[in-house]
Amino acid sequence: MAHTPRRGWWEVDGLPKIAEKYEVTGMTCAACSAAVERSVKKVPGVESAKVNLLTNSMIVKYDEKQASSAEIIKAVTDAGYGALLKTEQGAKQALKAGLSENPMLQEAEEMKLRLIISVLLMVPLMYLSMGHMLNLPLPSFLSGMKNAVSFAFAQFLLALPVIFINRKFYTVGFRTLFKGHPNMDSLIAIGSGAALLYGILAIFRMSYGLGAGDWSVVQKYYHDLYFESSAMILVFITVGKFLEARSKGKTSEAIRRLMDLVPKMARVVRNGQEEMIPVELVVVGDIVSIKPGEKLPVDGIIIEGQSFVDESLLTGESIPVEKQAGEHVSAATVNQAGAFKFRATHVGADTTLAKIIALVEDANATKAPIASLADKISGIFVPLVIGIALLAAAGWLFAGAGFEFALSVGITVLVISCPCALGLATPVAIMVATGKGAEEGILIKSAEALEVFHRVHTVVLDKTGTLTEGKPRVTDIVLGSAGSEDELLEIAQALEKNSEHPLAAAILAYAKGKSIVPKEVRKFNAVAGRGVEGYLDGVLYFAGNERFINEKGVATEAVAALSHRFSKEGKTPLYFAREGSLLGIIALADEPKATSRQAVERFKEMGVKVVMLTGDNQKTAEAVRLRLGIDEVISEALPPEKEHKIRALQQQGQKVAMIGDGINDAPALARADTGIAIGAGTDVAIEAADIVLIKNDLMDAVKAMELSRATIRTIKQNLFWAFFYNSLGIPLAAGLFYPAFGLKLTPMIGAAAMSLSSFFVVANALRLRKFKPSKEFKAEHKAHQILKESEESGGKGKMEKVLKIKGMMCNNCKMHVEKALNGLEGVNAQVNLEDHLARVFLSKAVSDEKLKQAVQEAGYEVTSILEQA
Repeated sequence: MAHTPRRGWWEVDGLPKIAEKYEVTGMTCAACSAAVERSVKKVPGVESAKVNLLTNSMIVKYDEKQASSAEIIKAVTDAGYGALLKTEQGAKQALKAGLSENPMLQEAEEMKLRLIISVLLMVPLMYLSMGHMLNLPLPSFLSGMKNAVSFAFAQFLLALPVIFINRKFYTVGFRTLFKGHPNMDSLIAIGSGAALLYGILAIFRMSYGLGAGDWSVVQKYYHDLYFESSAMILVFITVGKFLEARSKGKTSEAIRRLMDLVPKMARVVRNGQEEMIPVELVVVGDIVSIKPGEKLPVDGIIIEGQSFVDESLLTGESIPVEKQAGEHVSAATVNQAGAFKFRATHVGADTTLAKIIALVEDANATKAPIASLADKISGIFVPLVIGIALLAAAGWLFAGAGFEFALSVGITVLVISCPCALGLATPVAIMVATGKGAEEGILIKSAEALEVFHRVHTVVLDKTGTLTEGKPRVTDIVLGSAGSEDELLEIAQALEKNSEHPLAAAILAYAKGKSIVPKEVRKFNAVAGRGVEGYLDGVLYFAGNERFINEKGVATEAVAALSHRFSKEGKTPLYFAREGSLLGIIALADEPKATSRQAVERFKEMGVKVVMLTGDNQKTAEAVRLRLGIDEVISEALPPEKEHKIRALQQQGQKVAMIGDGINDAPALARADTGIAIGAGTDVAIEAADIVLIKNDLMDAVKAMELSRATIRTIKQNLFWAFFYNSLGIPLAAGLFYPAFGLKLTPMIGAAAMSLSSFFVVANALRLRKFKPSKEFKAEHKAHQILKESEESGGKGKMEKVLKIKGMMCNNCKMHVEKALNGLEGVNAQVNLEDHLARVFLSKAVSDEKLKQAVQEAGYEVTSILEQA
């Protein structure tokens, strides 16, 4: 049995299974999706079926030995809907057809046309049916009891085209009803159809009355025509569906914008000549030429030239990245000043951008656990509503009400009780959140991951590459007999440039940044695991660990306390000496990232315990823990042991998130309730993770948790509204409040209320598009960025502090704070009003208390101070 369009493989009990994605047509509410799921799950061999109402898609996992895609499609068809297997070839054809087309917005445009025609016909219909109540004039051939049939028949003729234009409600509604899976359209079709049939019955009854001269019959039915209700129900529902489709179209705008980034044409070099070809014709191995200002069409490796490339559209990083020969570039990024050529390595659906889009689309196709409640209710809701409508109508008839009153009650119950809002409560919020996440560089691979993350009790962080930069750099320089820092760096650079040790590379990078002129060393010798030695200007120099230097006859007792401090801080000291004299010490460490401490603090503020899990020794790990304020550290953990540690935390009843970046983190990422791969990580880590952070910034993990919490909060609001609406609407429509308060809804008002309910749910979910991290979050992040930029630009060596200030509201506030701070000796302050930060440069030591006091005397409050020396 051949299945080419496989979405993925997995095994259950050693048997191979496959997962396929289908496009489902004809669904309009949660009852539809529930009916499709029930029907597909009945197919032997189907492991699971998950339908997404918003994207009209379905993912089915099944045993190919027992089931086939044809059987699955037949099951969907038997339920009263249509299904089409999505293939990679189909996706490529859709790519060629045009990425900017949005089917949801196209659907909205089609509805708009139907709506315009319907409204144009409804205006005269409403005039005819309601005009006489407002004493508006009617044509003579339609006025008076003698023209009652003409009056009714004119309304029938105006209502008929409205019903025909919106006949989809009837065709889908009755088809699913007869299939035994009634849905929202079934409620609308029964309600509108009942009103229409009653109006036709009224025409016949009035004809009888006129013929028999029974004017009481004519008068009775003359005021009980329901043609306008029959048509207006459809119009109101179409209005709601139109607004809903427009809103749903906007939920996928983030993905749409990403897709639109890909240029349509590419300049390739073939047979020594440059030619422009459609981007879909570029193949792996093609040489692509890029000019200044152009977008890259595919992924590849630079083979000639260099430039700065703006990757902000993919990573969110605003600063262009320098790219040289041998470095990787991605599709949809923008070349800046230079020109270069690169060899295509990934094209079409294999590019980084395409994979990002696929991840988000797959997340939209999944279903959050919280949605299962709505699905279960929706599955029985429609039959229940039909039953309530019949009981309500029968009850009023039994109570002595007229047939028209009872019919009106039954129709209103049917049209007000649509489970649309229930079905949209979760998927709209999930789609908006995953799209927003993609914009922020957070790729959420499933709706379940988004939901589970908000309930996490403990965040476990890998150290190297996650909390720290992942590469050593110079942190301290201590002079011994060397005359200056430059002299020591000159010697260190000469000795280390022939070494292959990672610490040597860090020293060379630091020396290069200080513009140290390189010198040649002679008779270089490296002693494995100990150090290096060589002659410089005829003098023998040594560099290495303490033991190596002691073996060369150089005493280090004078700096023992310093060595102990470095070790306690997790730093590695390298000693430099010559002829019995210690020249100095250069300490190196894998430094924490600029935002790591802030991220840890934010997690703790949100009530999440932070644990560091690392393979490093206890002393180094403890130094990092103290420096970053981490709650607990688990050190000397091998890759298999990391997974065991995660499991142990889960066995204590904790929901655990694991954040890592390497292959060694993959088992732990897979074991955690939520696995997060940071900085794009390795392919293995990304595969094992539930959430992927494109940028190498731990604050994005905090942002992801805030987004998760905001999303679940929105879903709960939507579900509450949907339940509240139906809990209030059904009794009101059934006329329970009519005897005591005289409250009764008409079918038209019921249809309008139902449409408004669905629109409210979608509009509420769309608020997530404006999601932003908390103000506190942004201000602190900004402060850390300022300090990082200062350090990178050579600001190290003079004291700099960033004060976060509460109470500043306007430019006068800014002036007061600047005046207060600049009035202190040795202080130069610049205030950023938008971020509520003051950047303070100190030419001499000034205590935090003095700074706080100066701000306080100006009438404001310092909430925190970040410092860098």
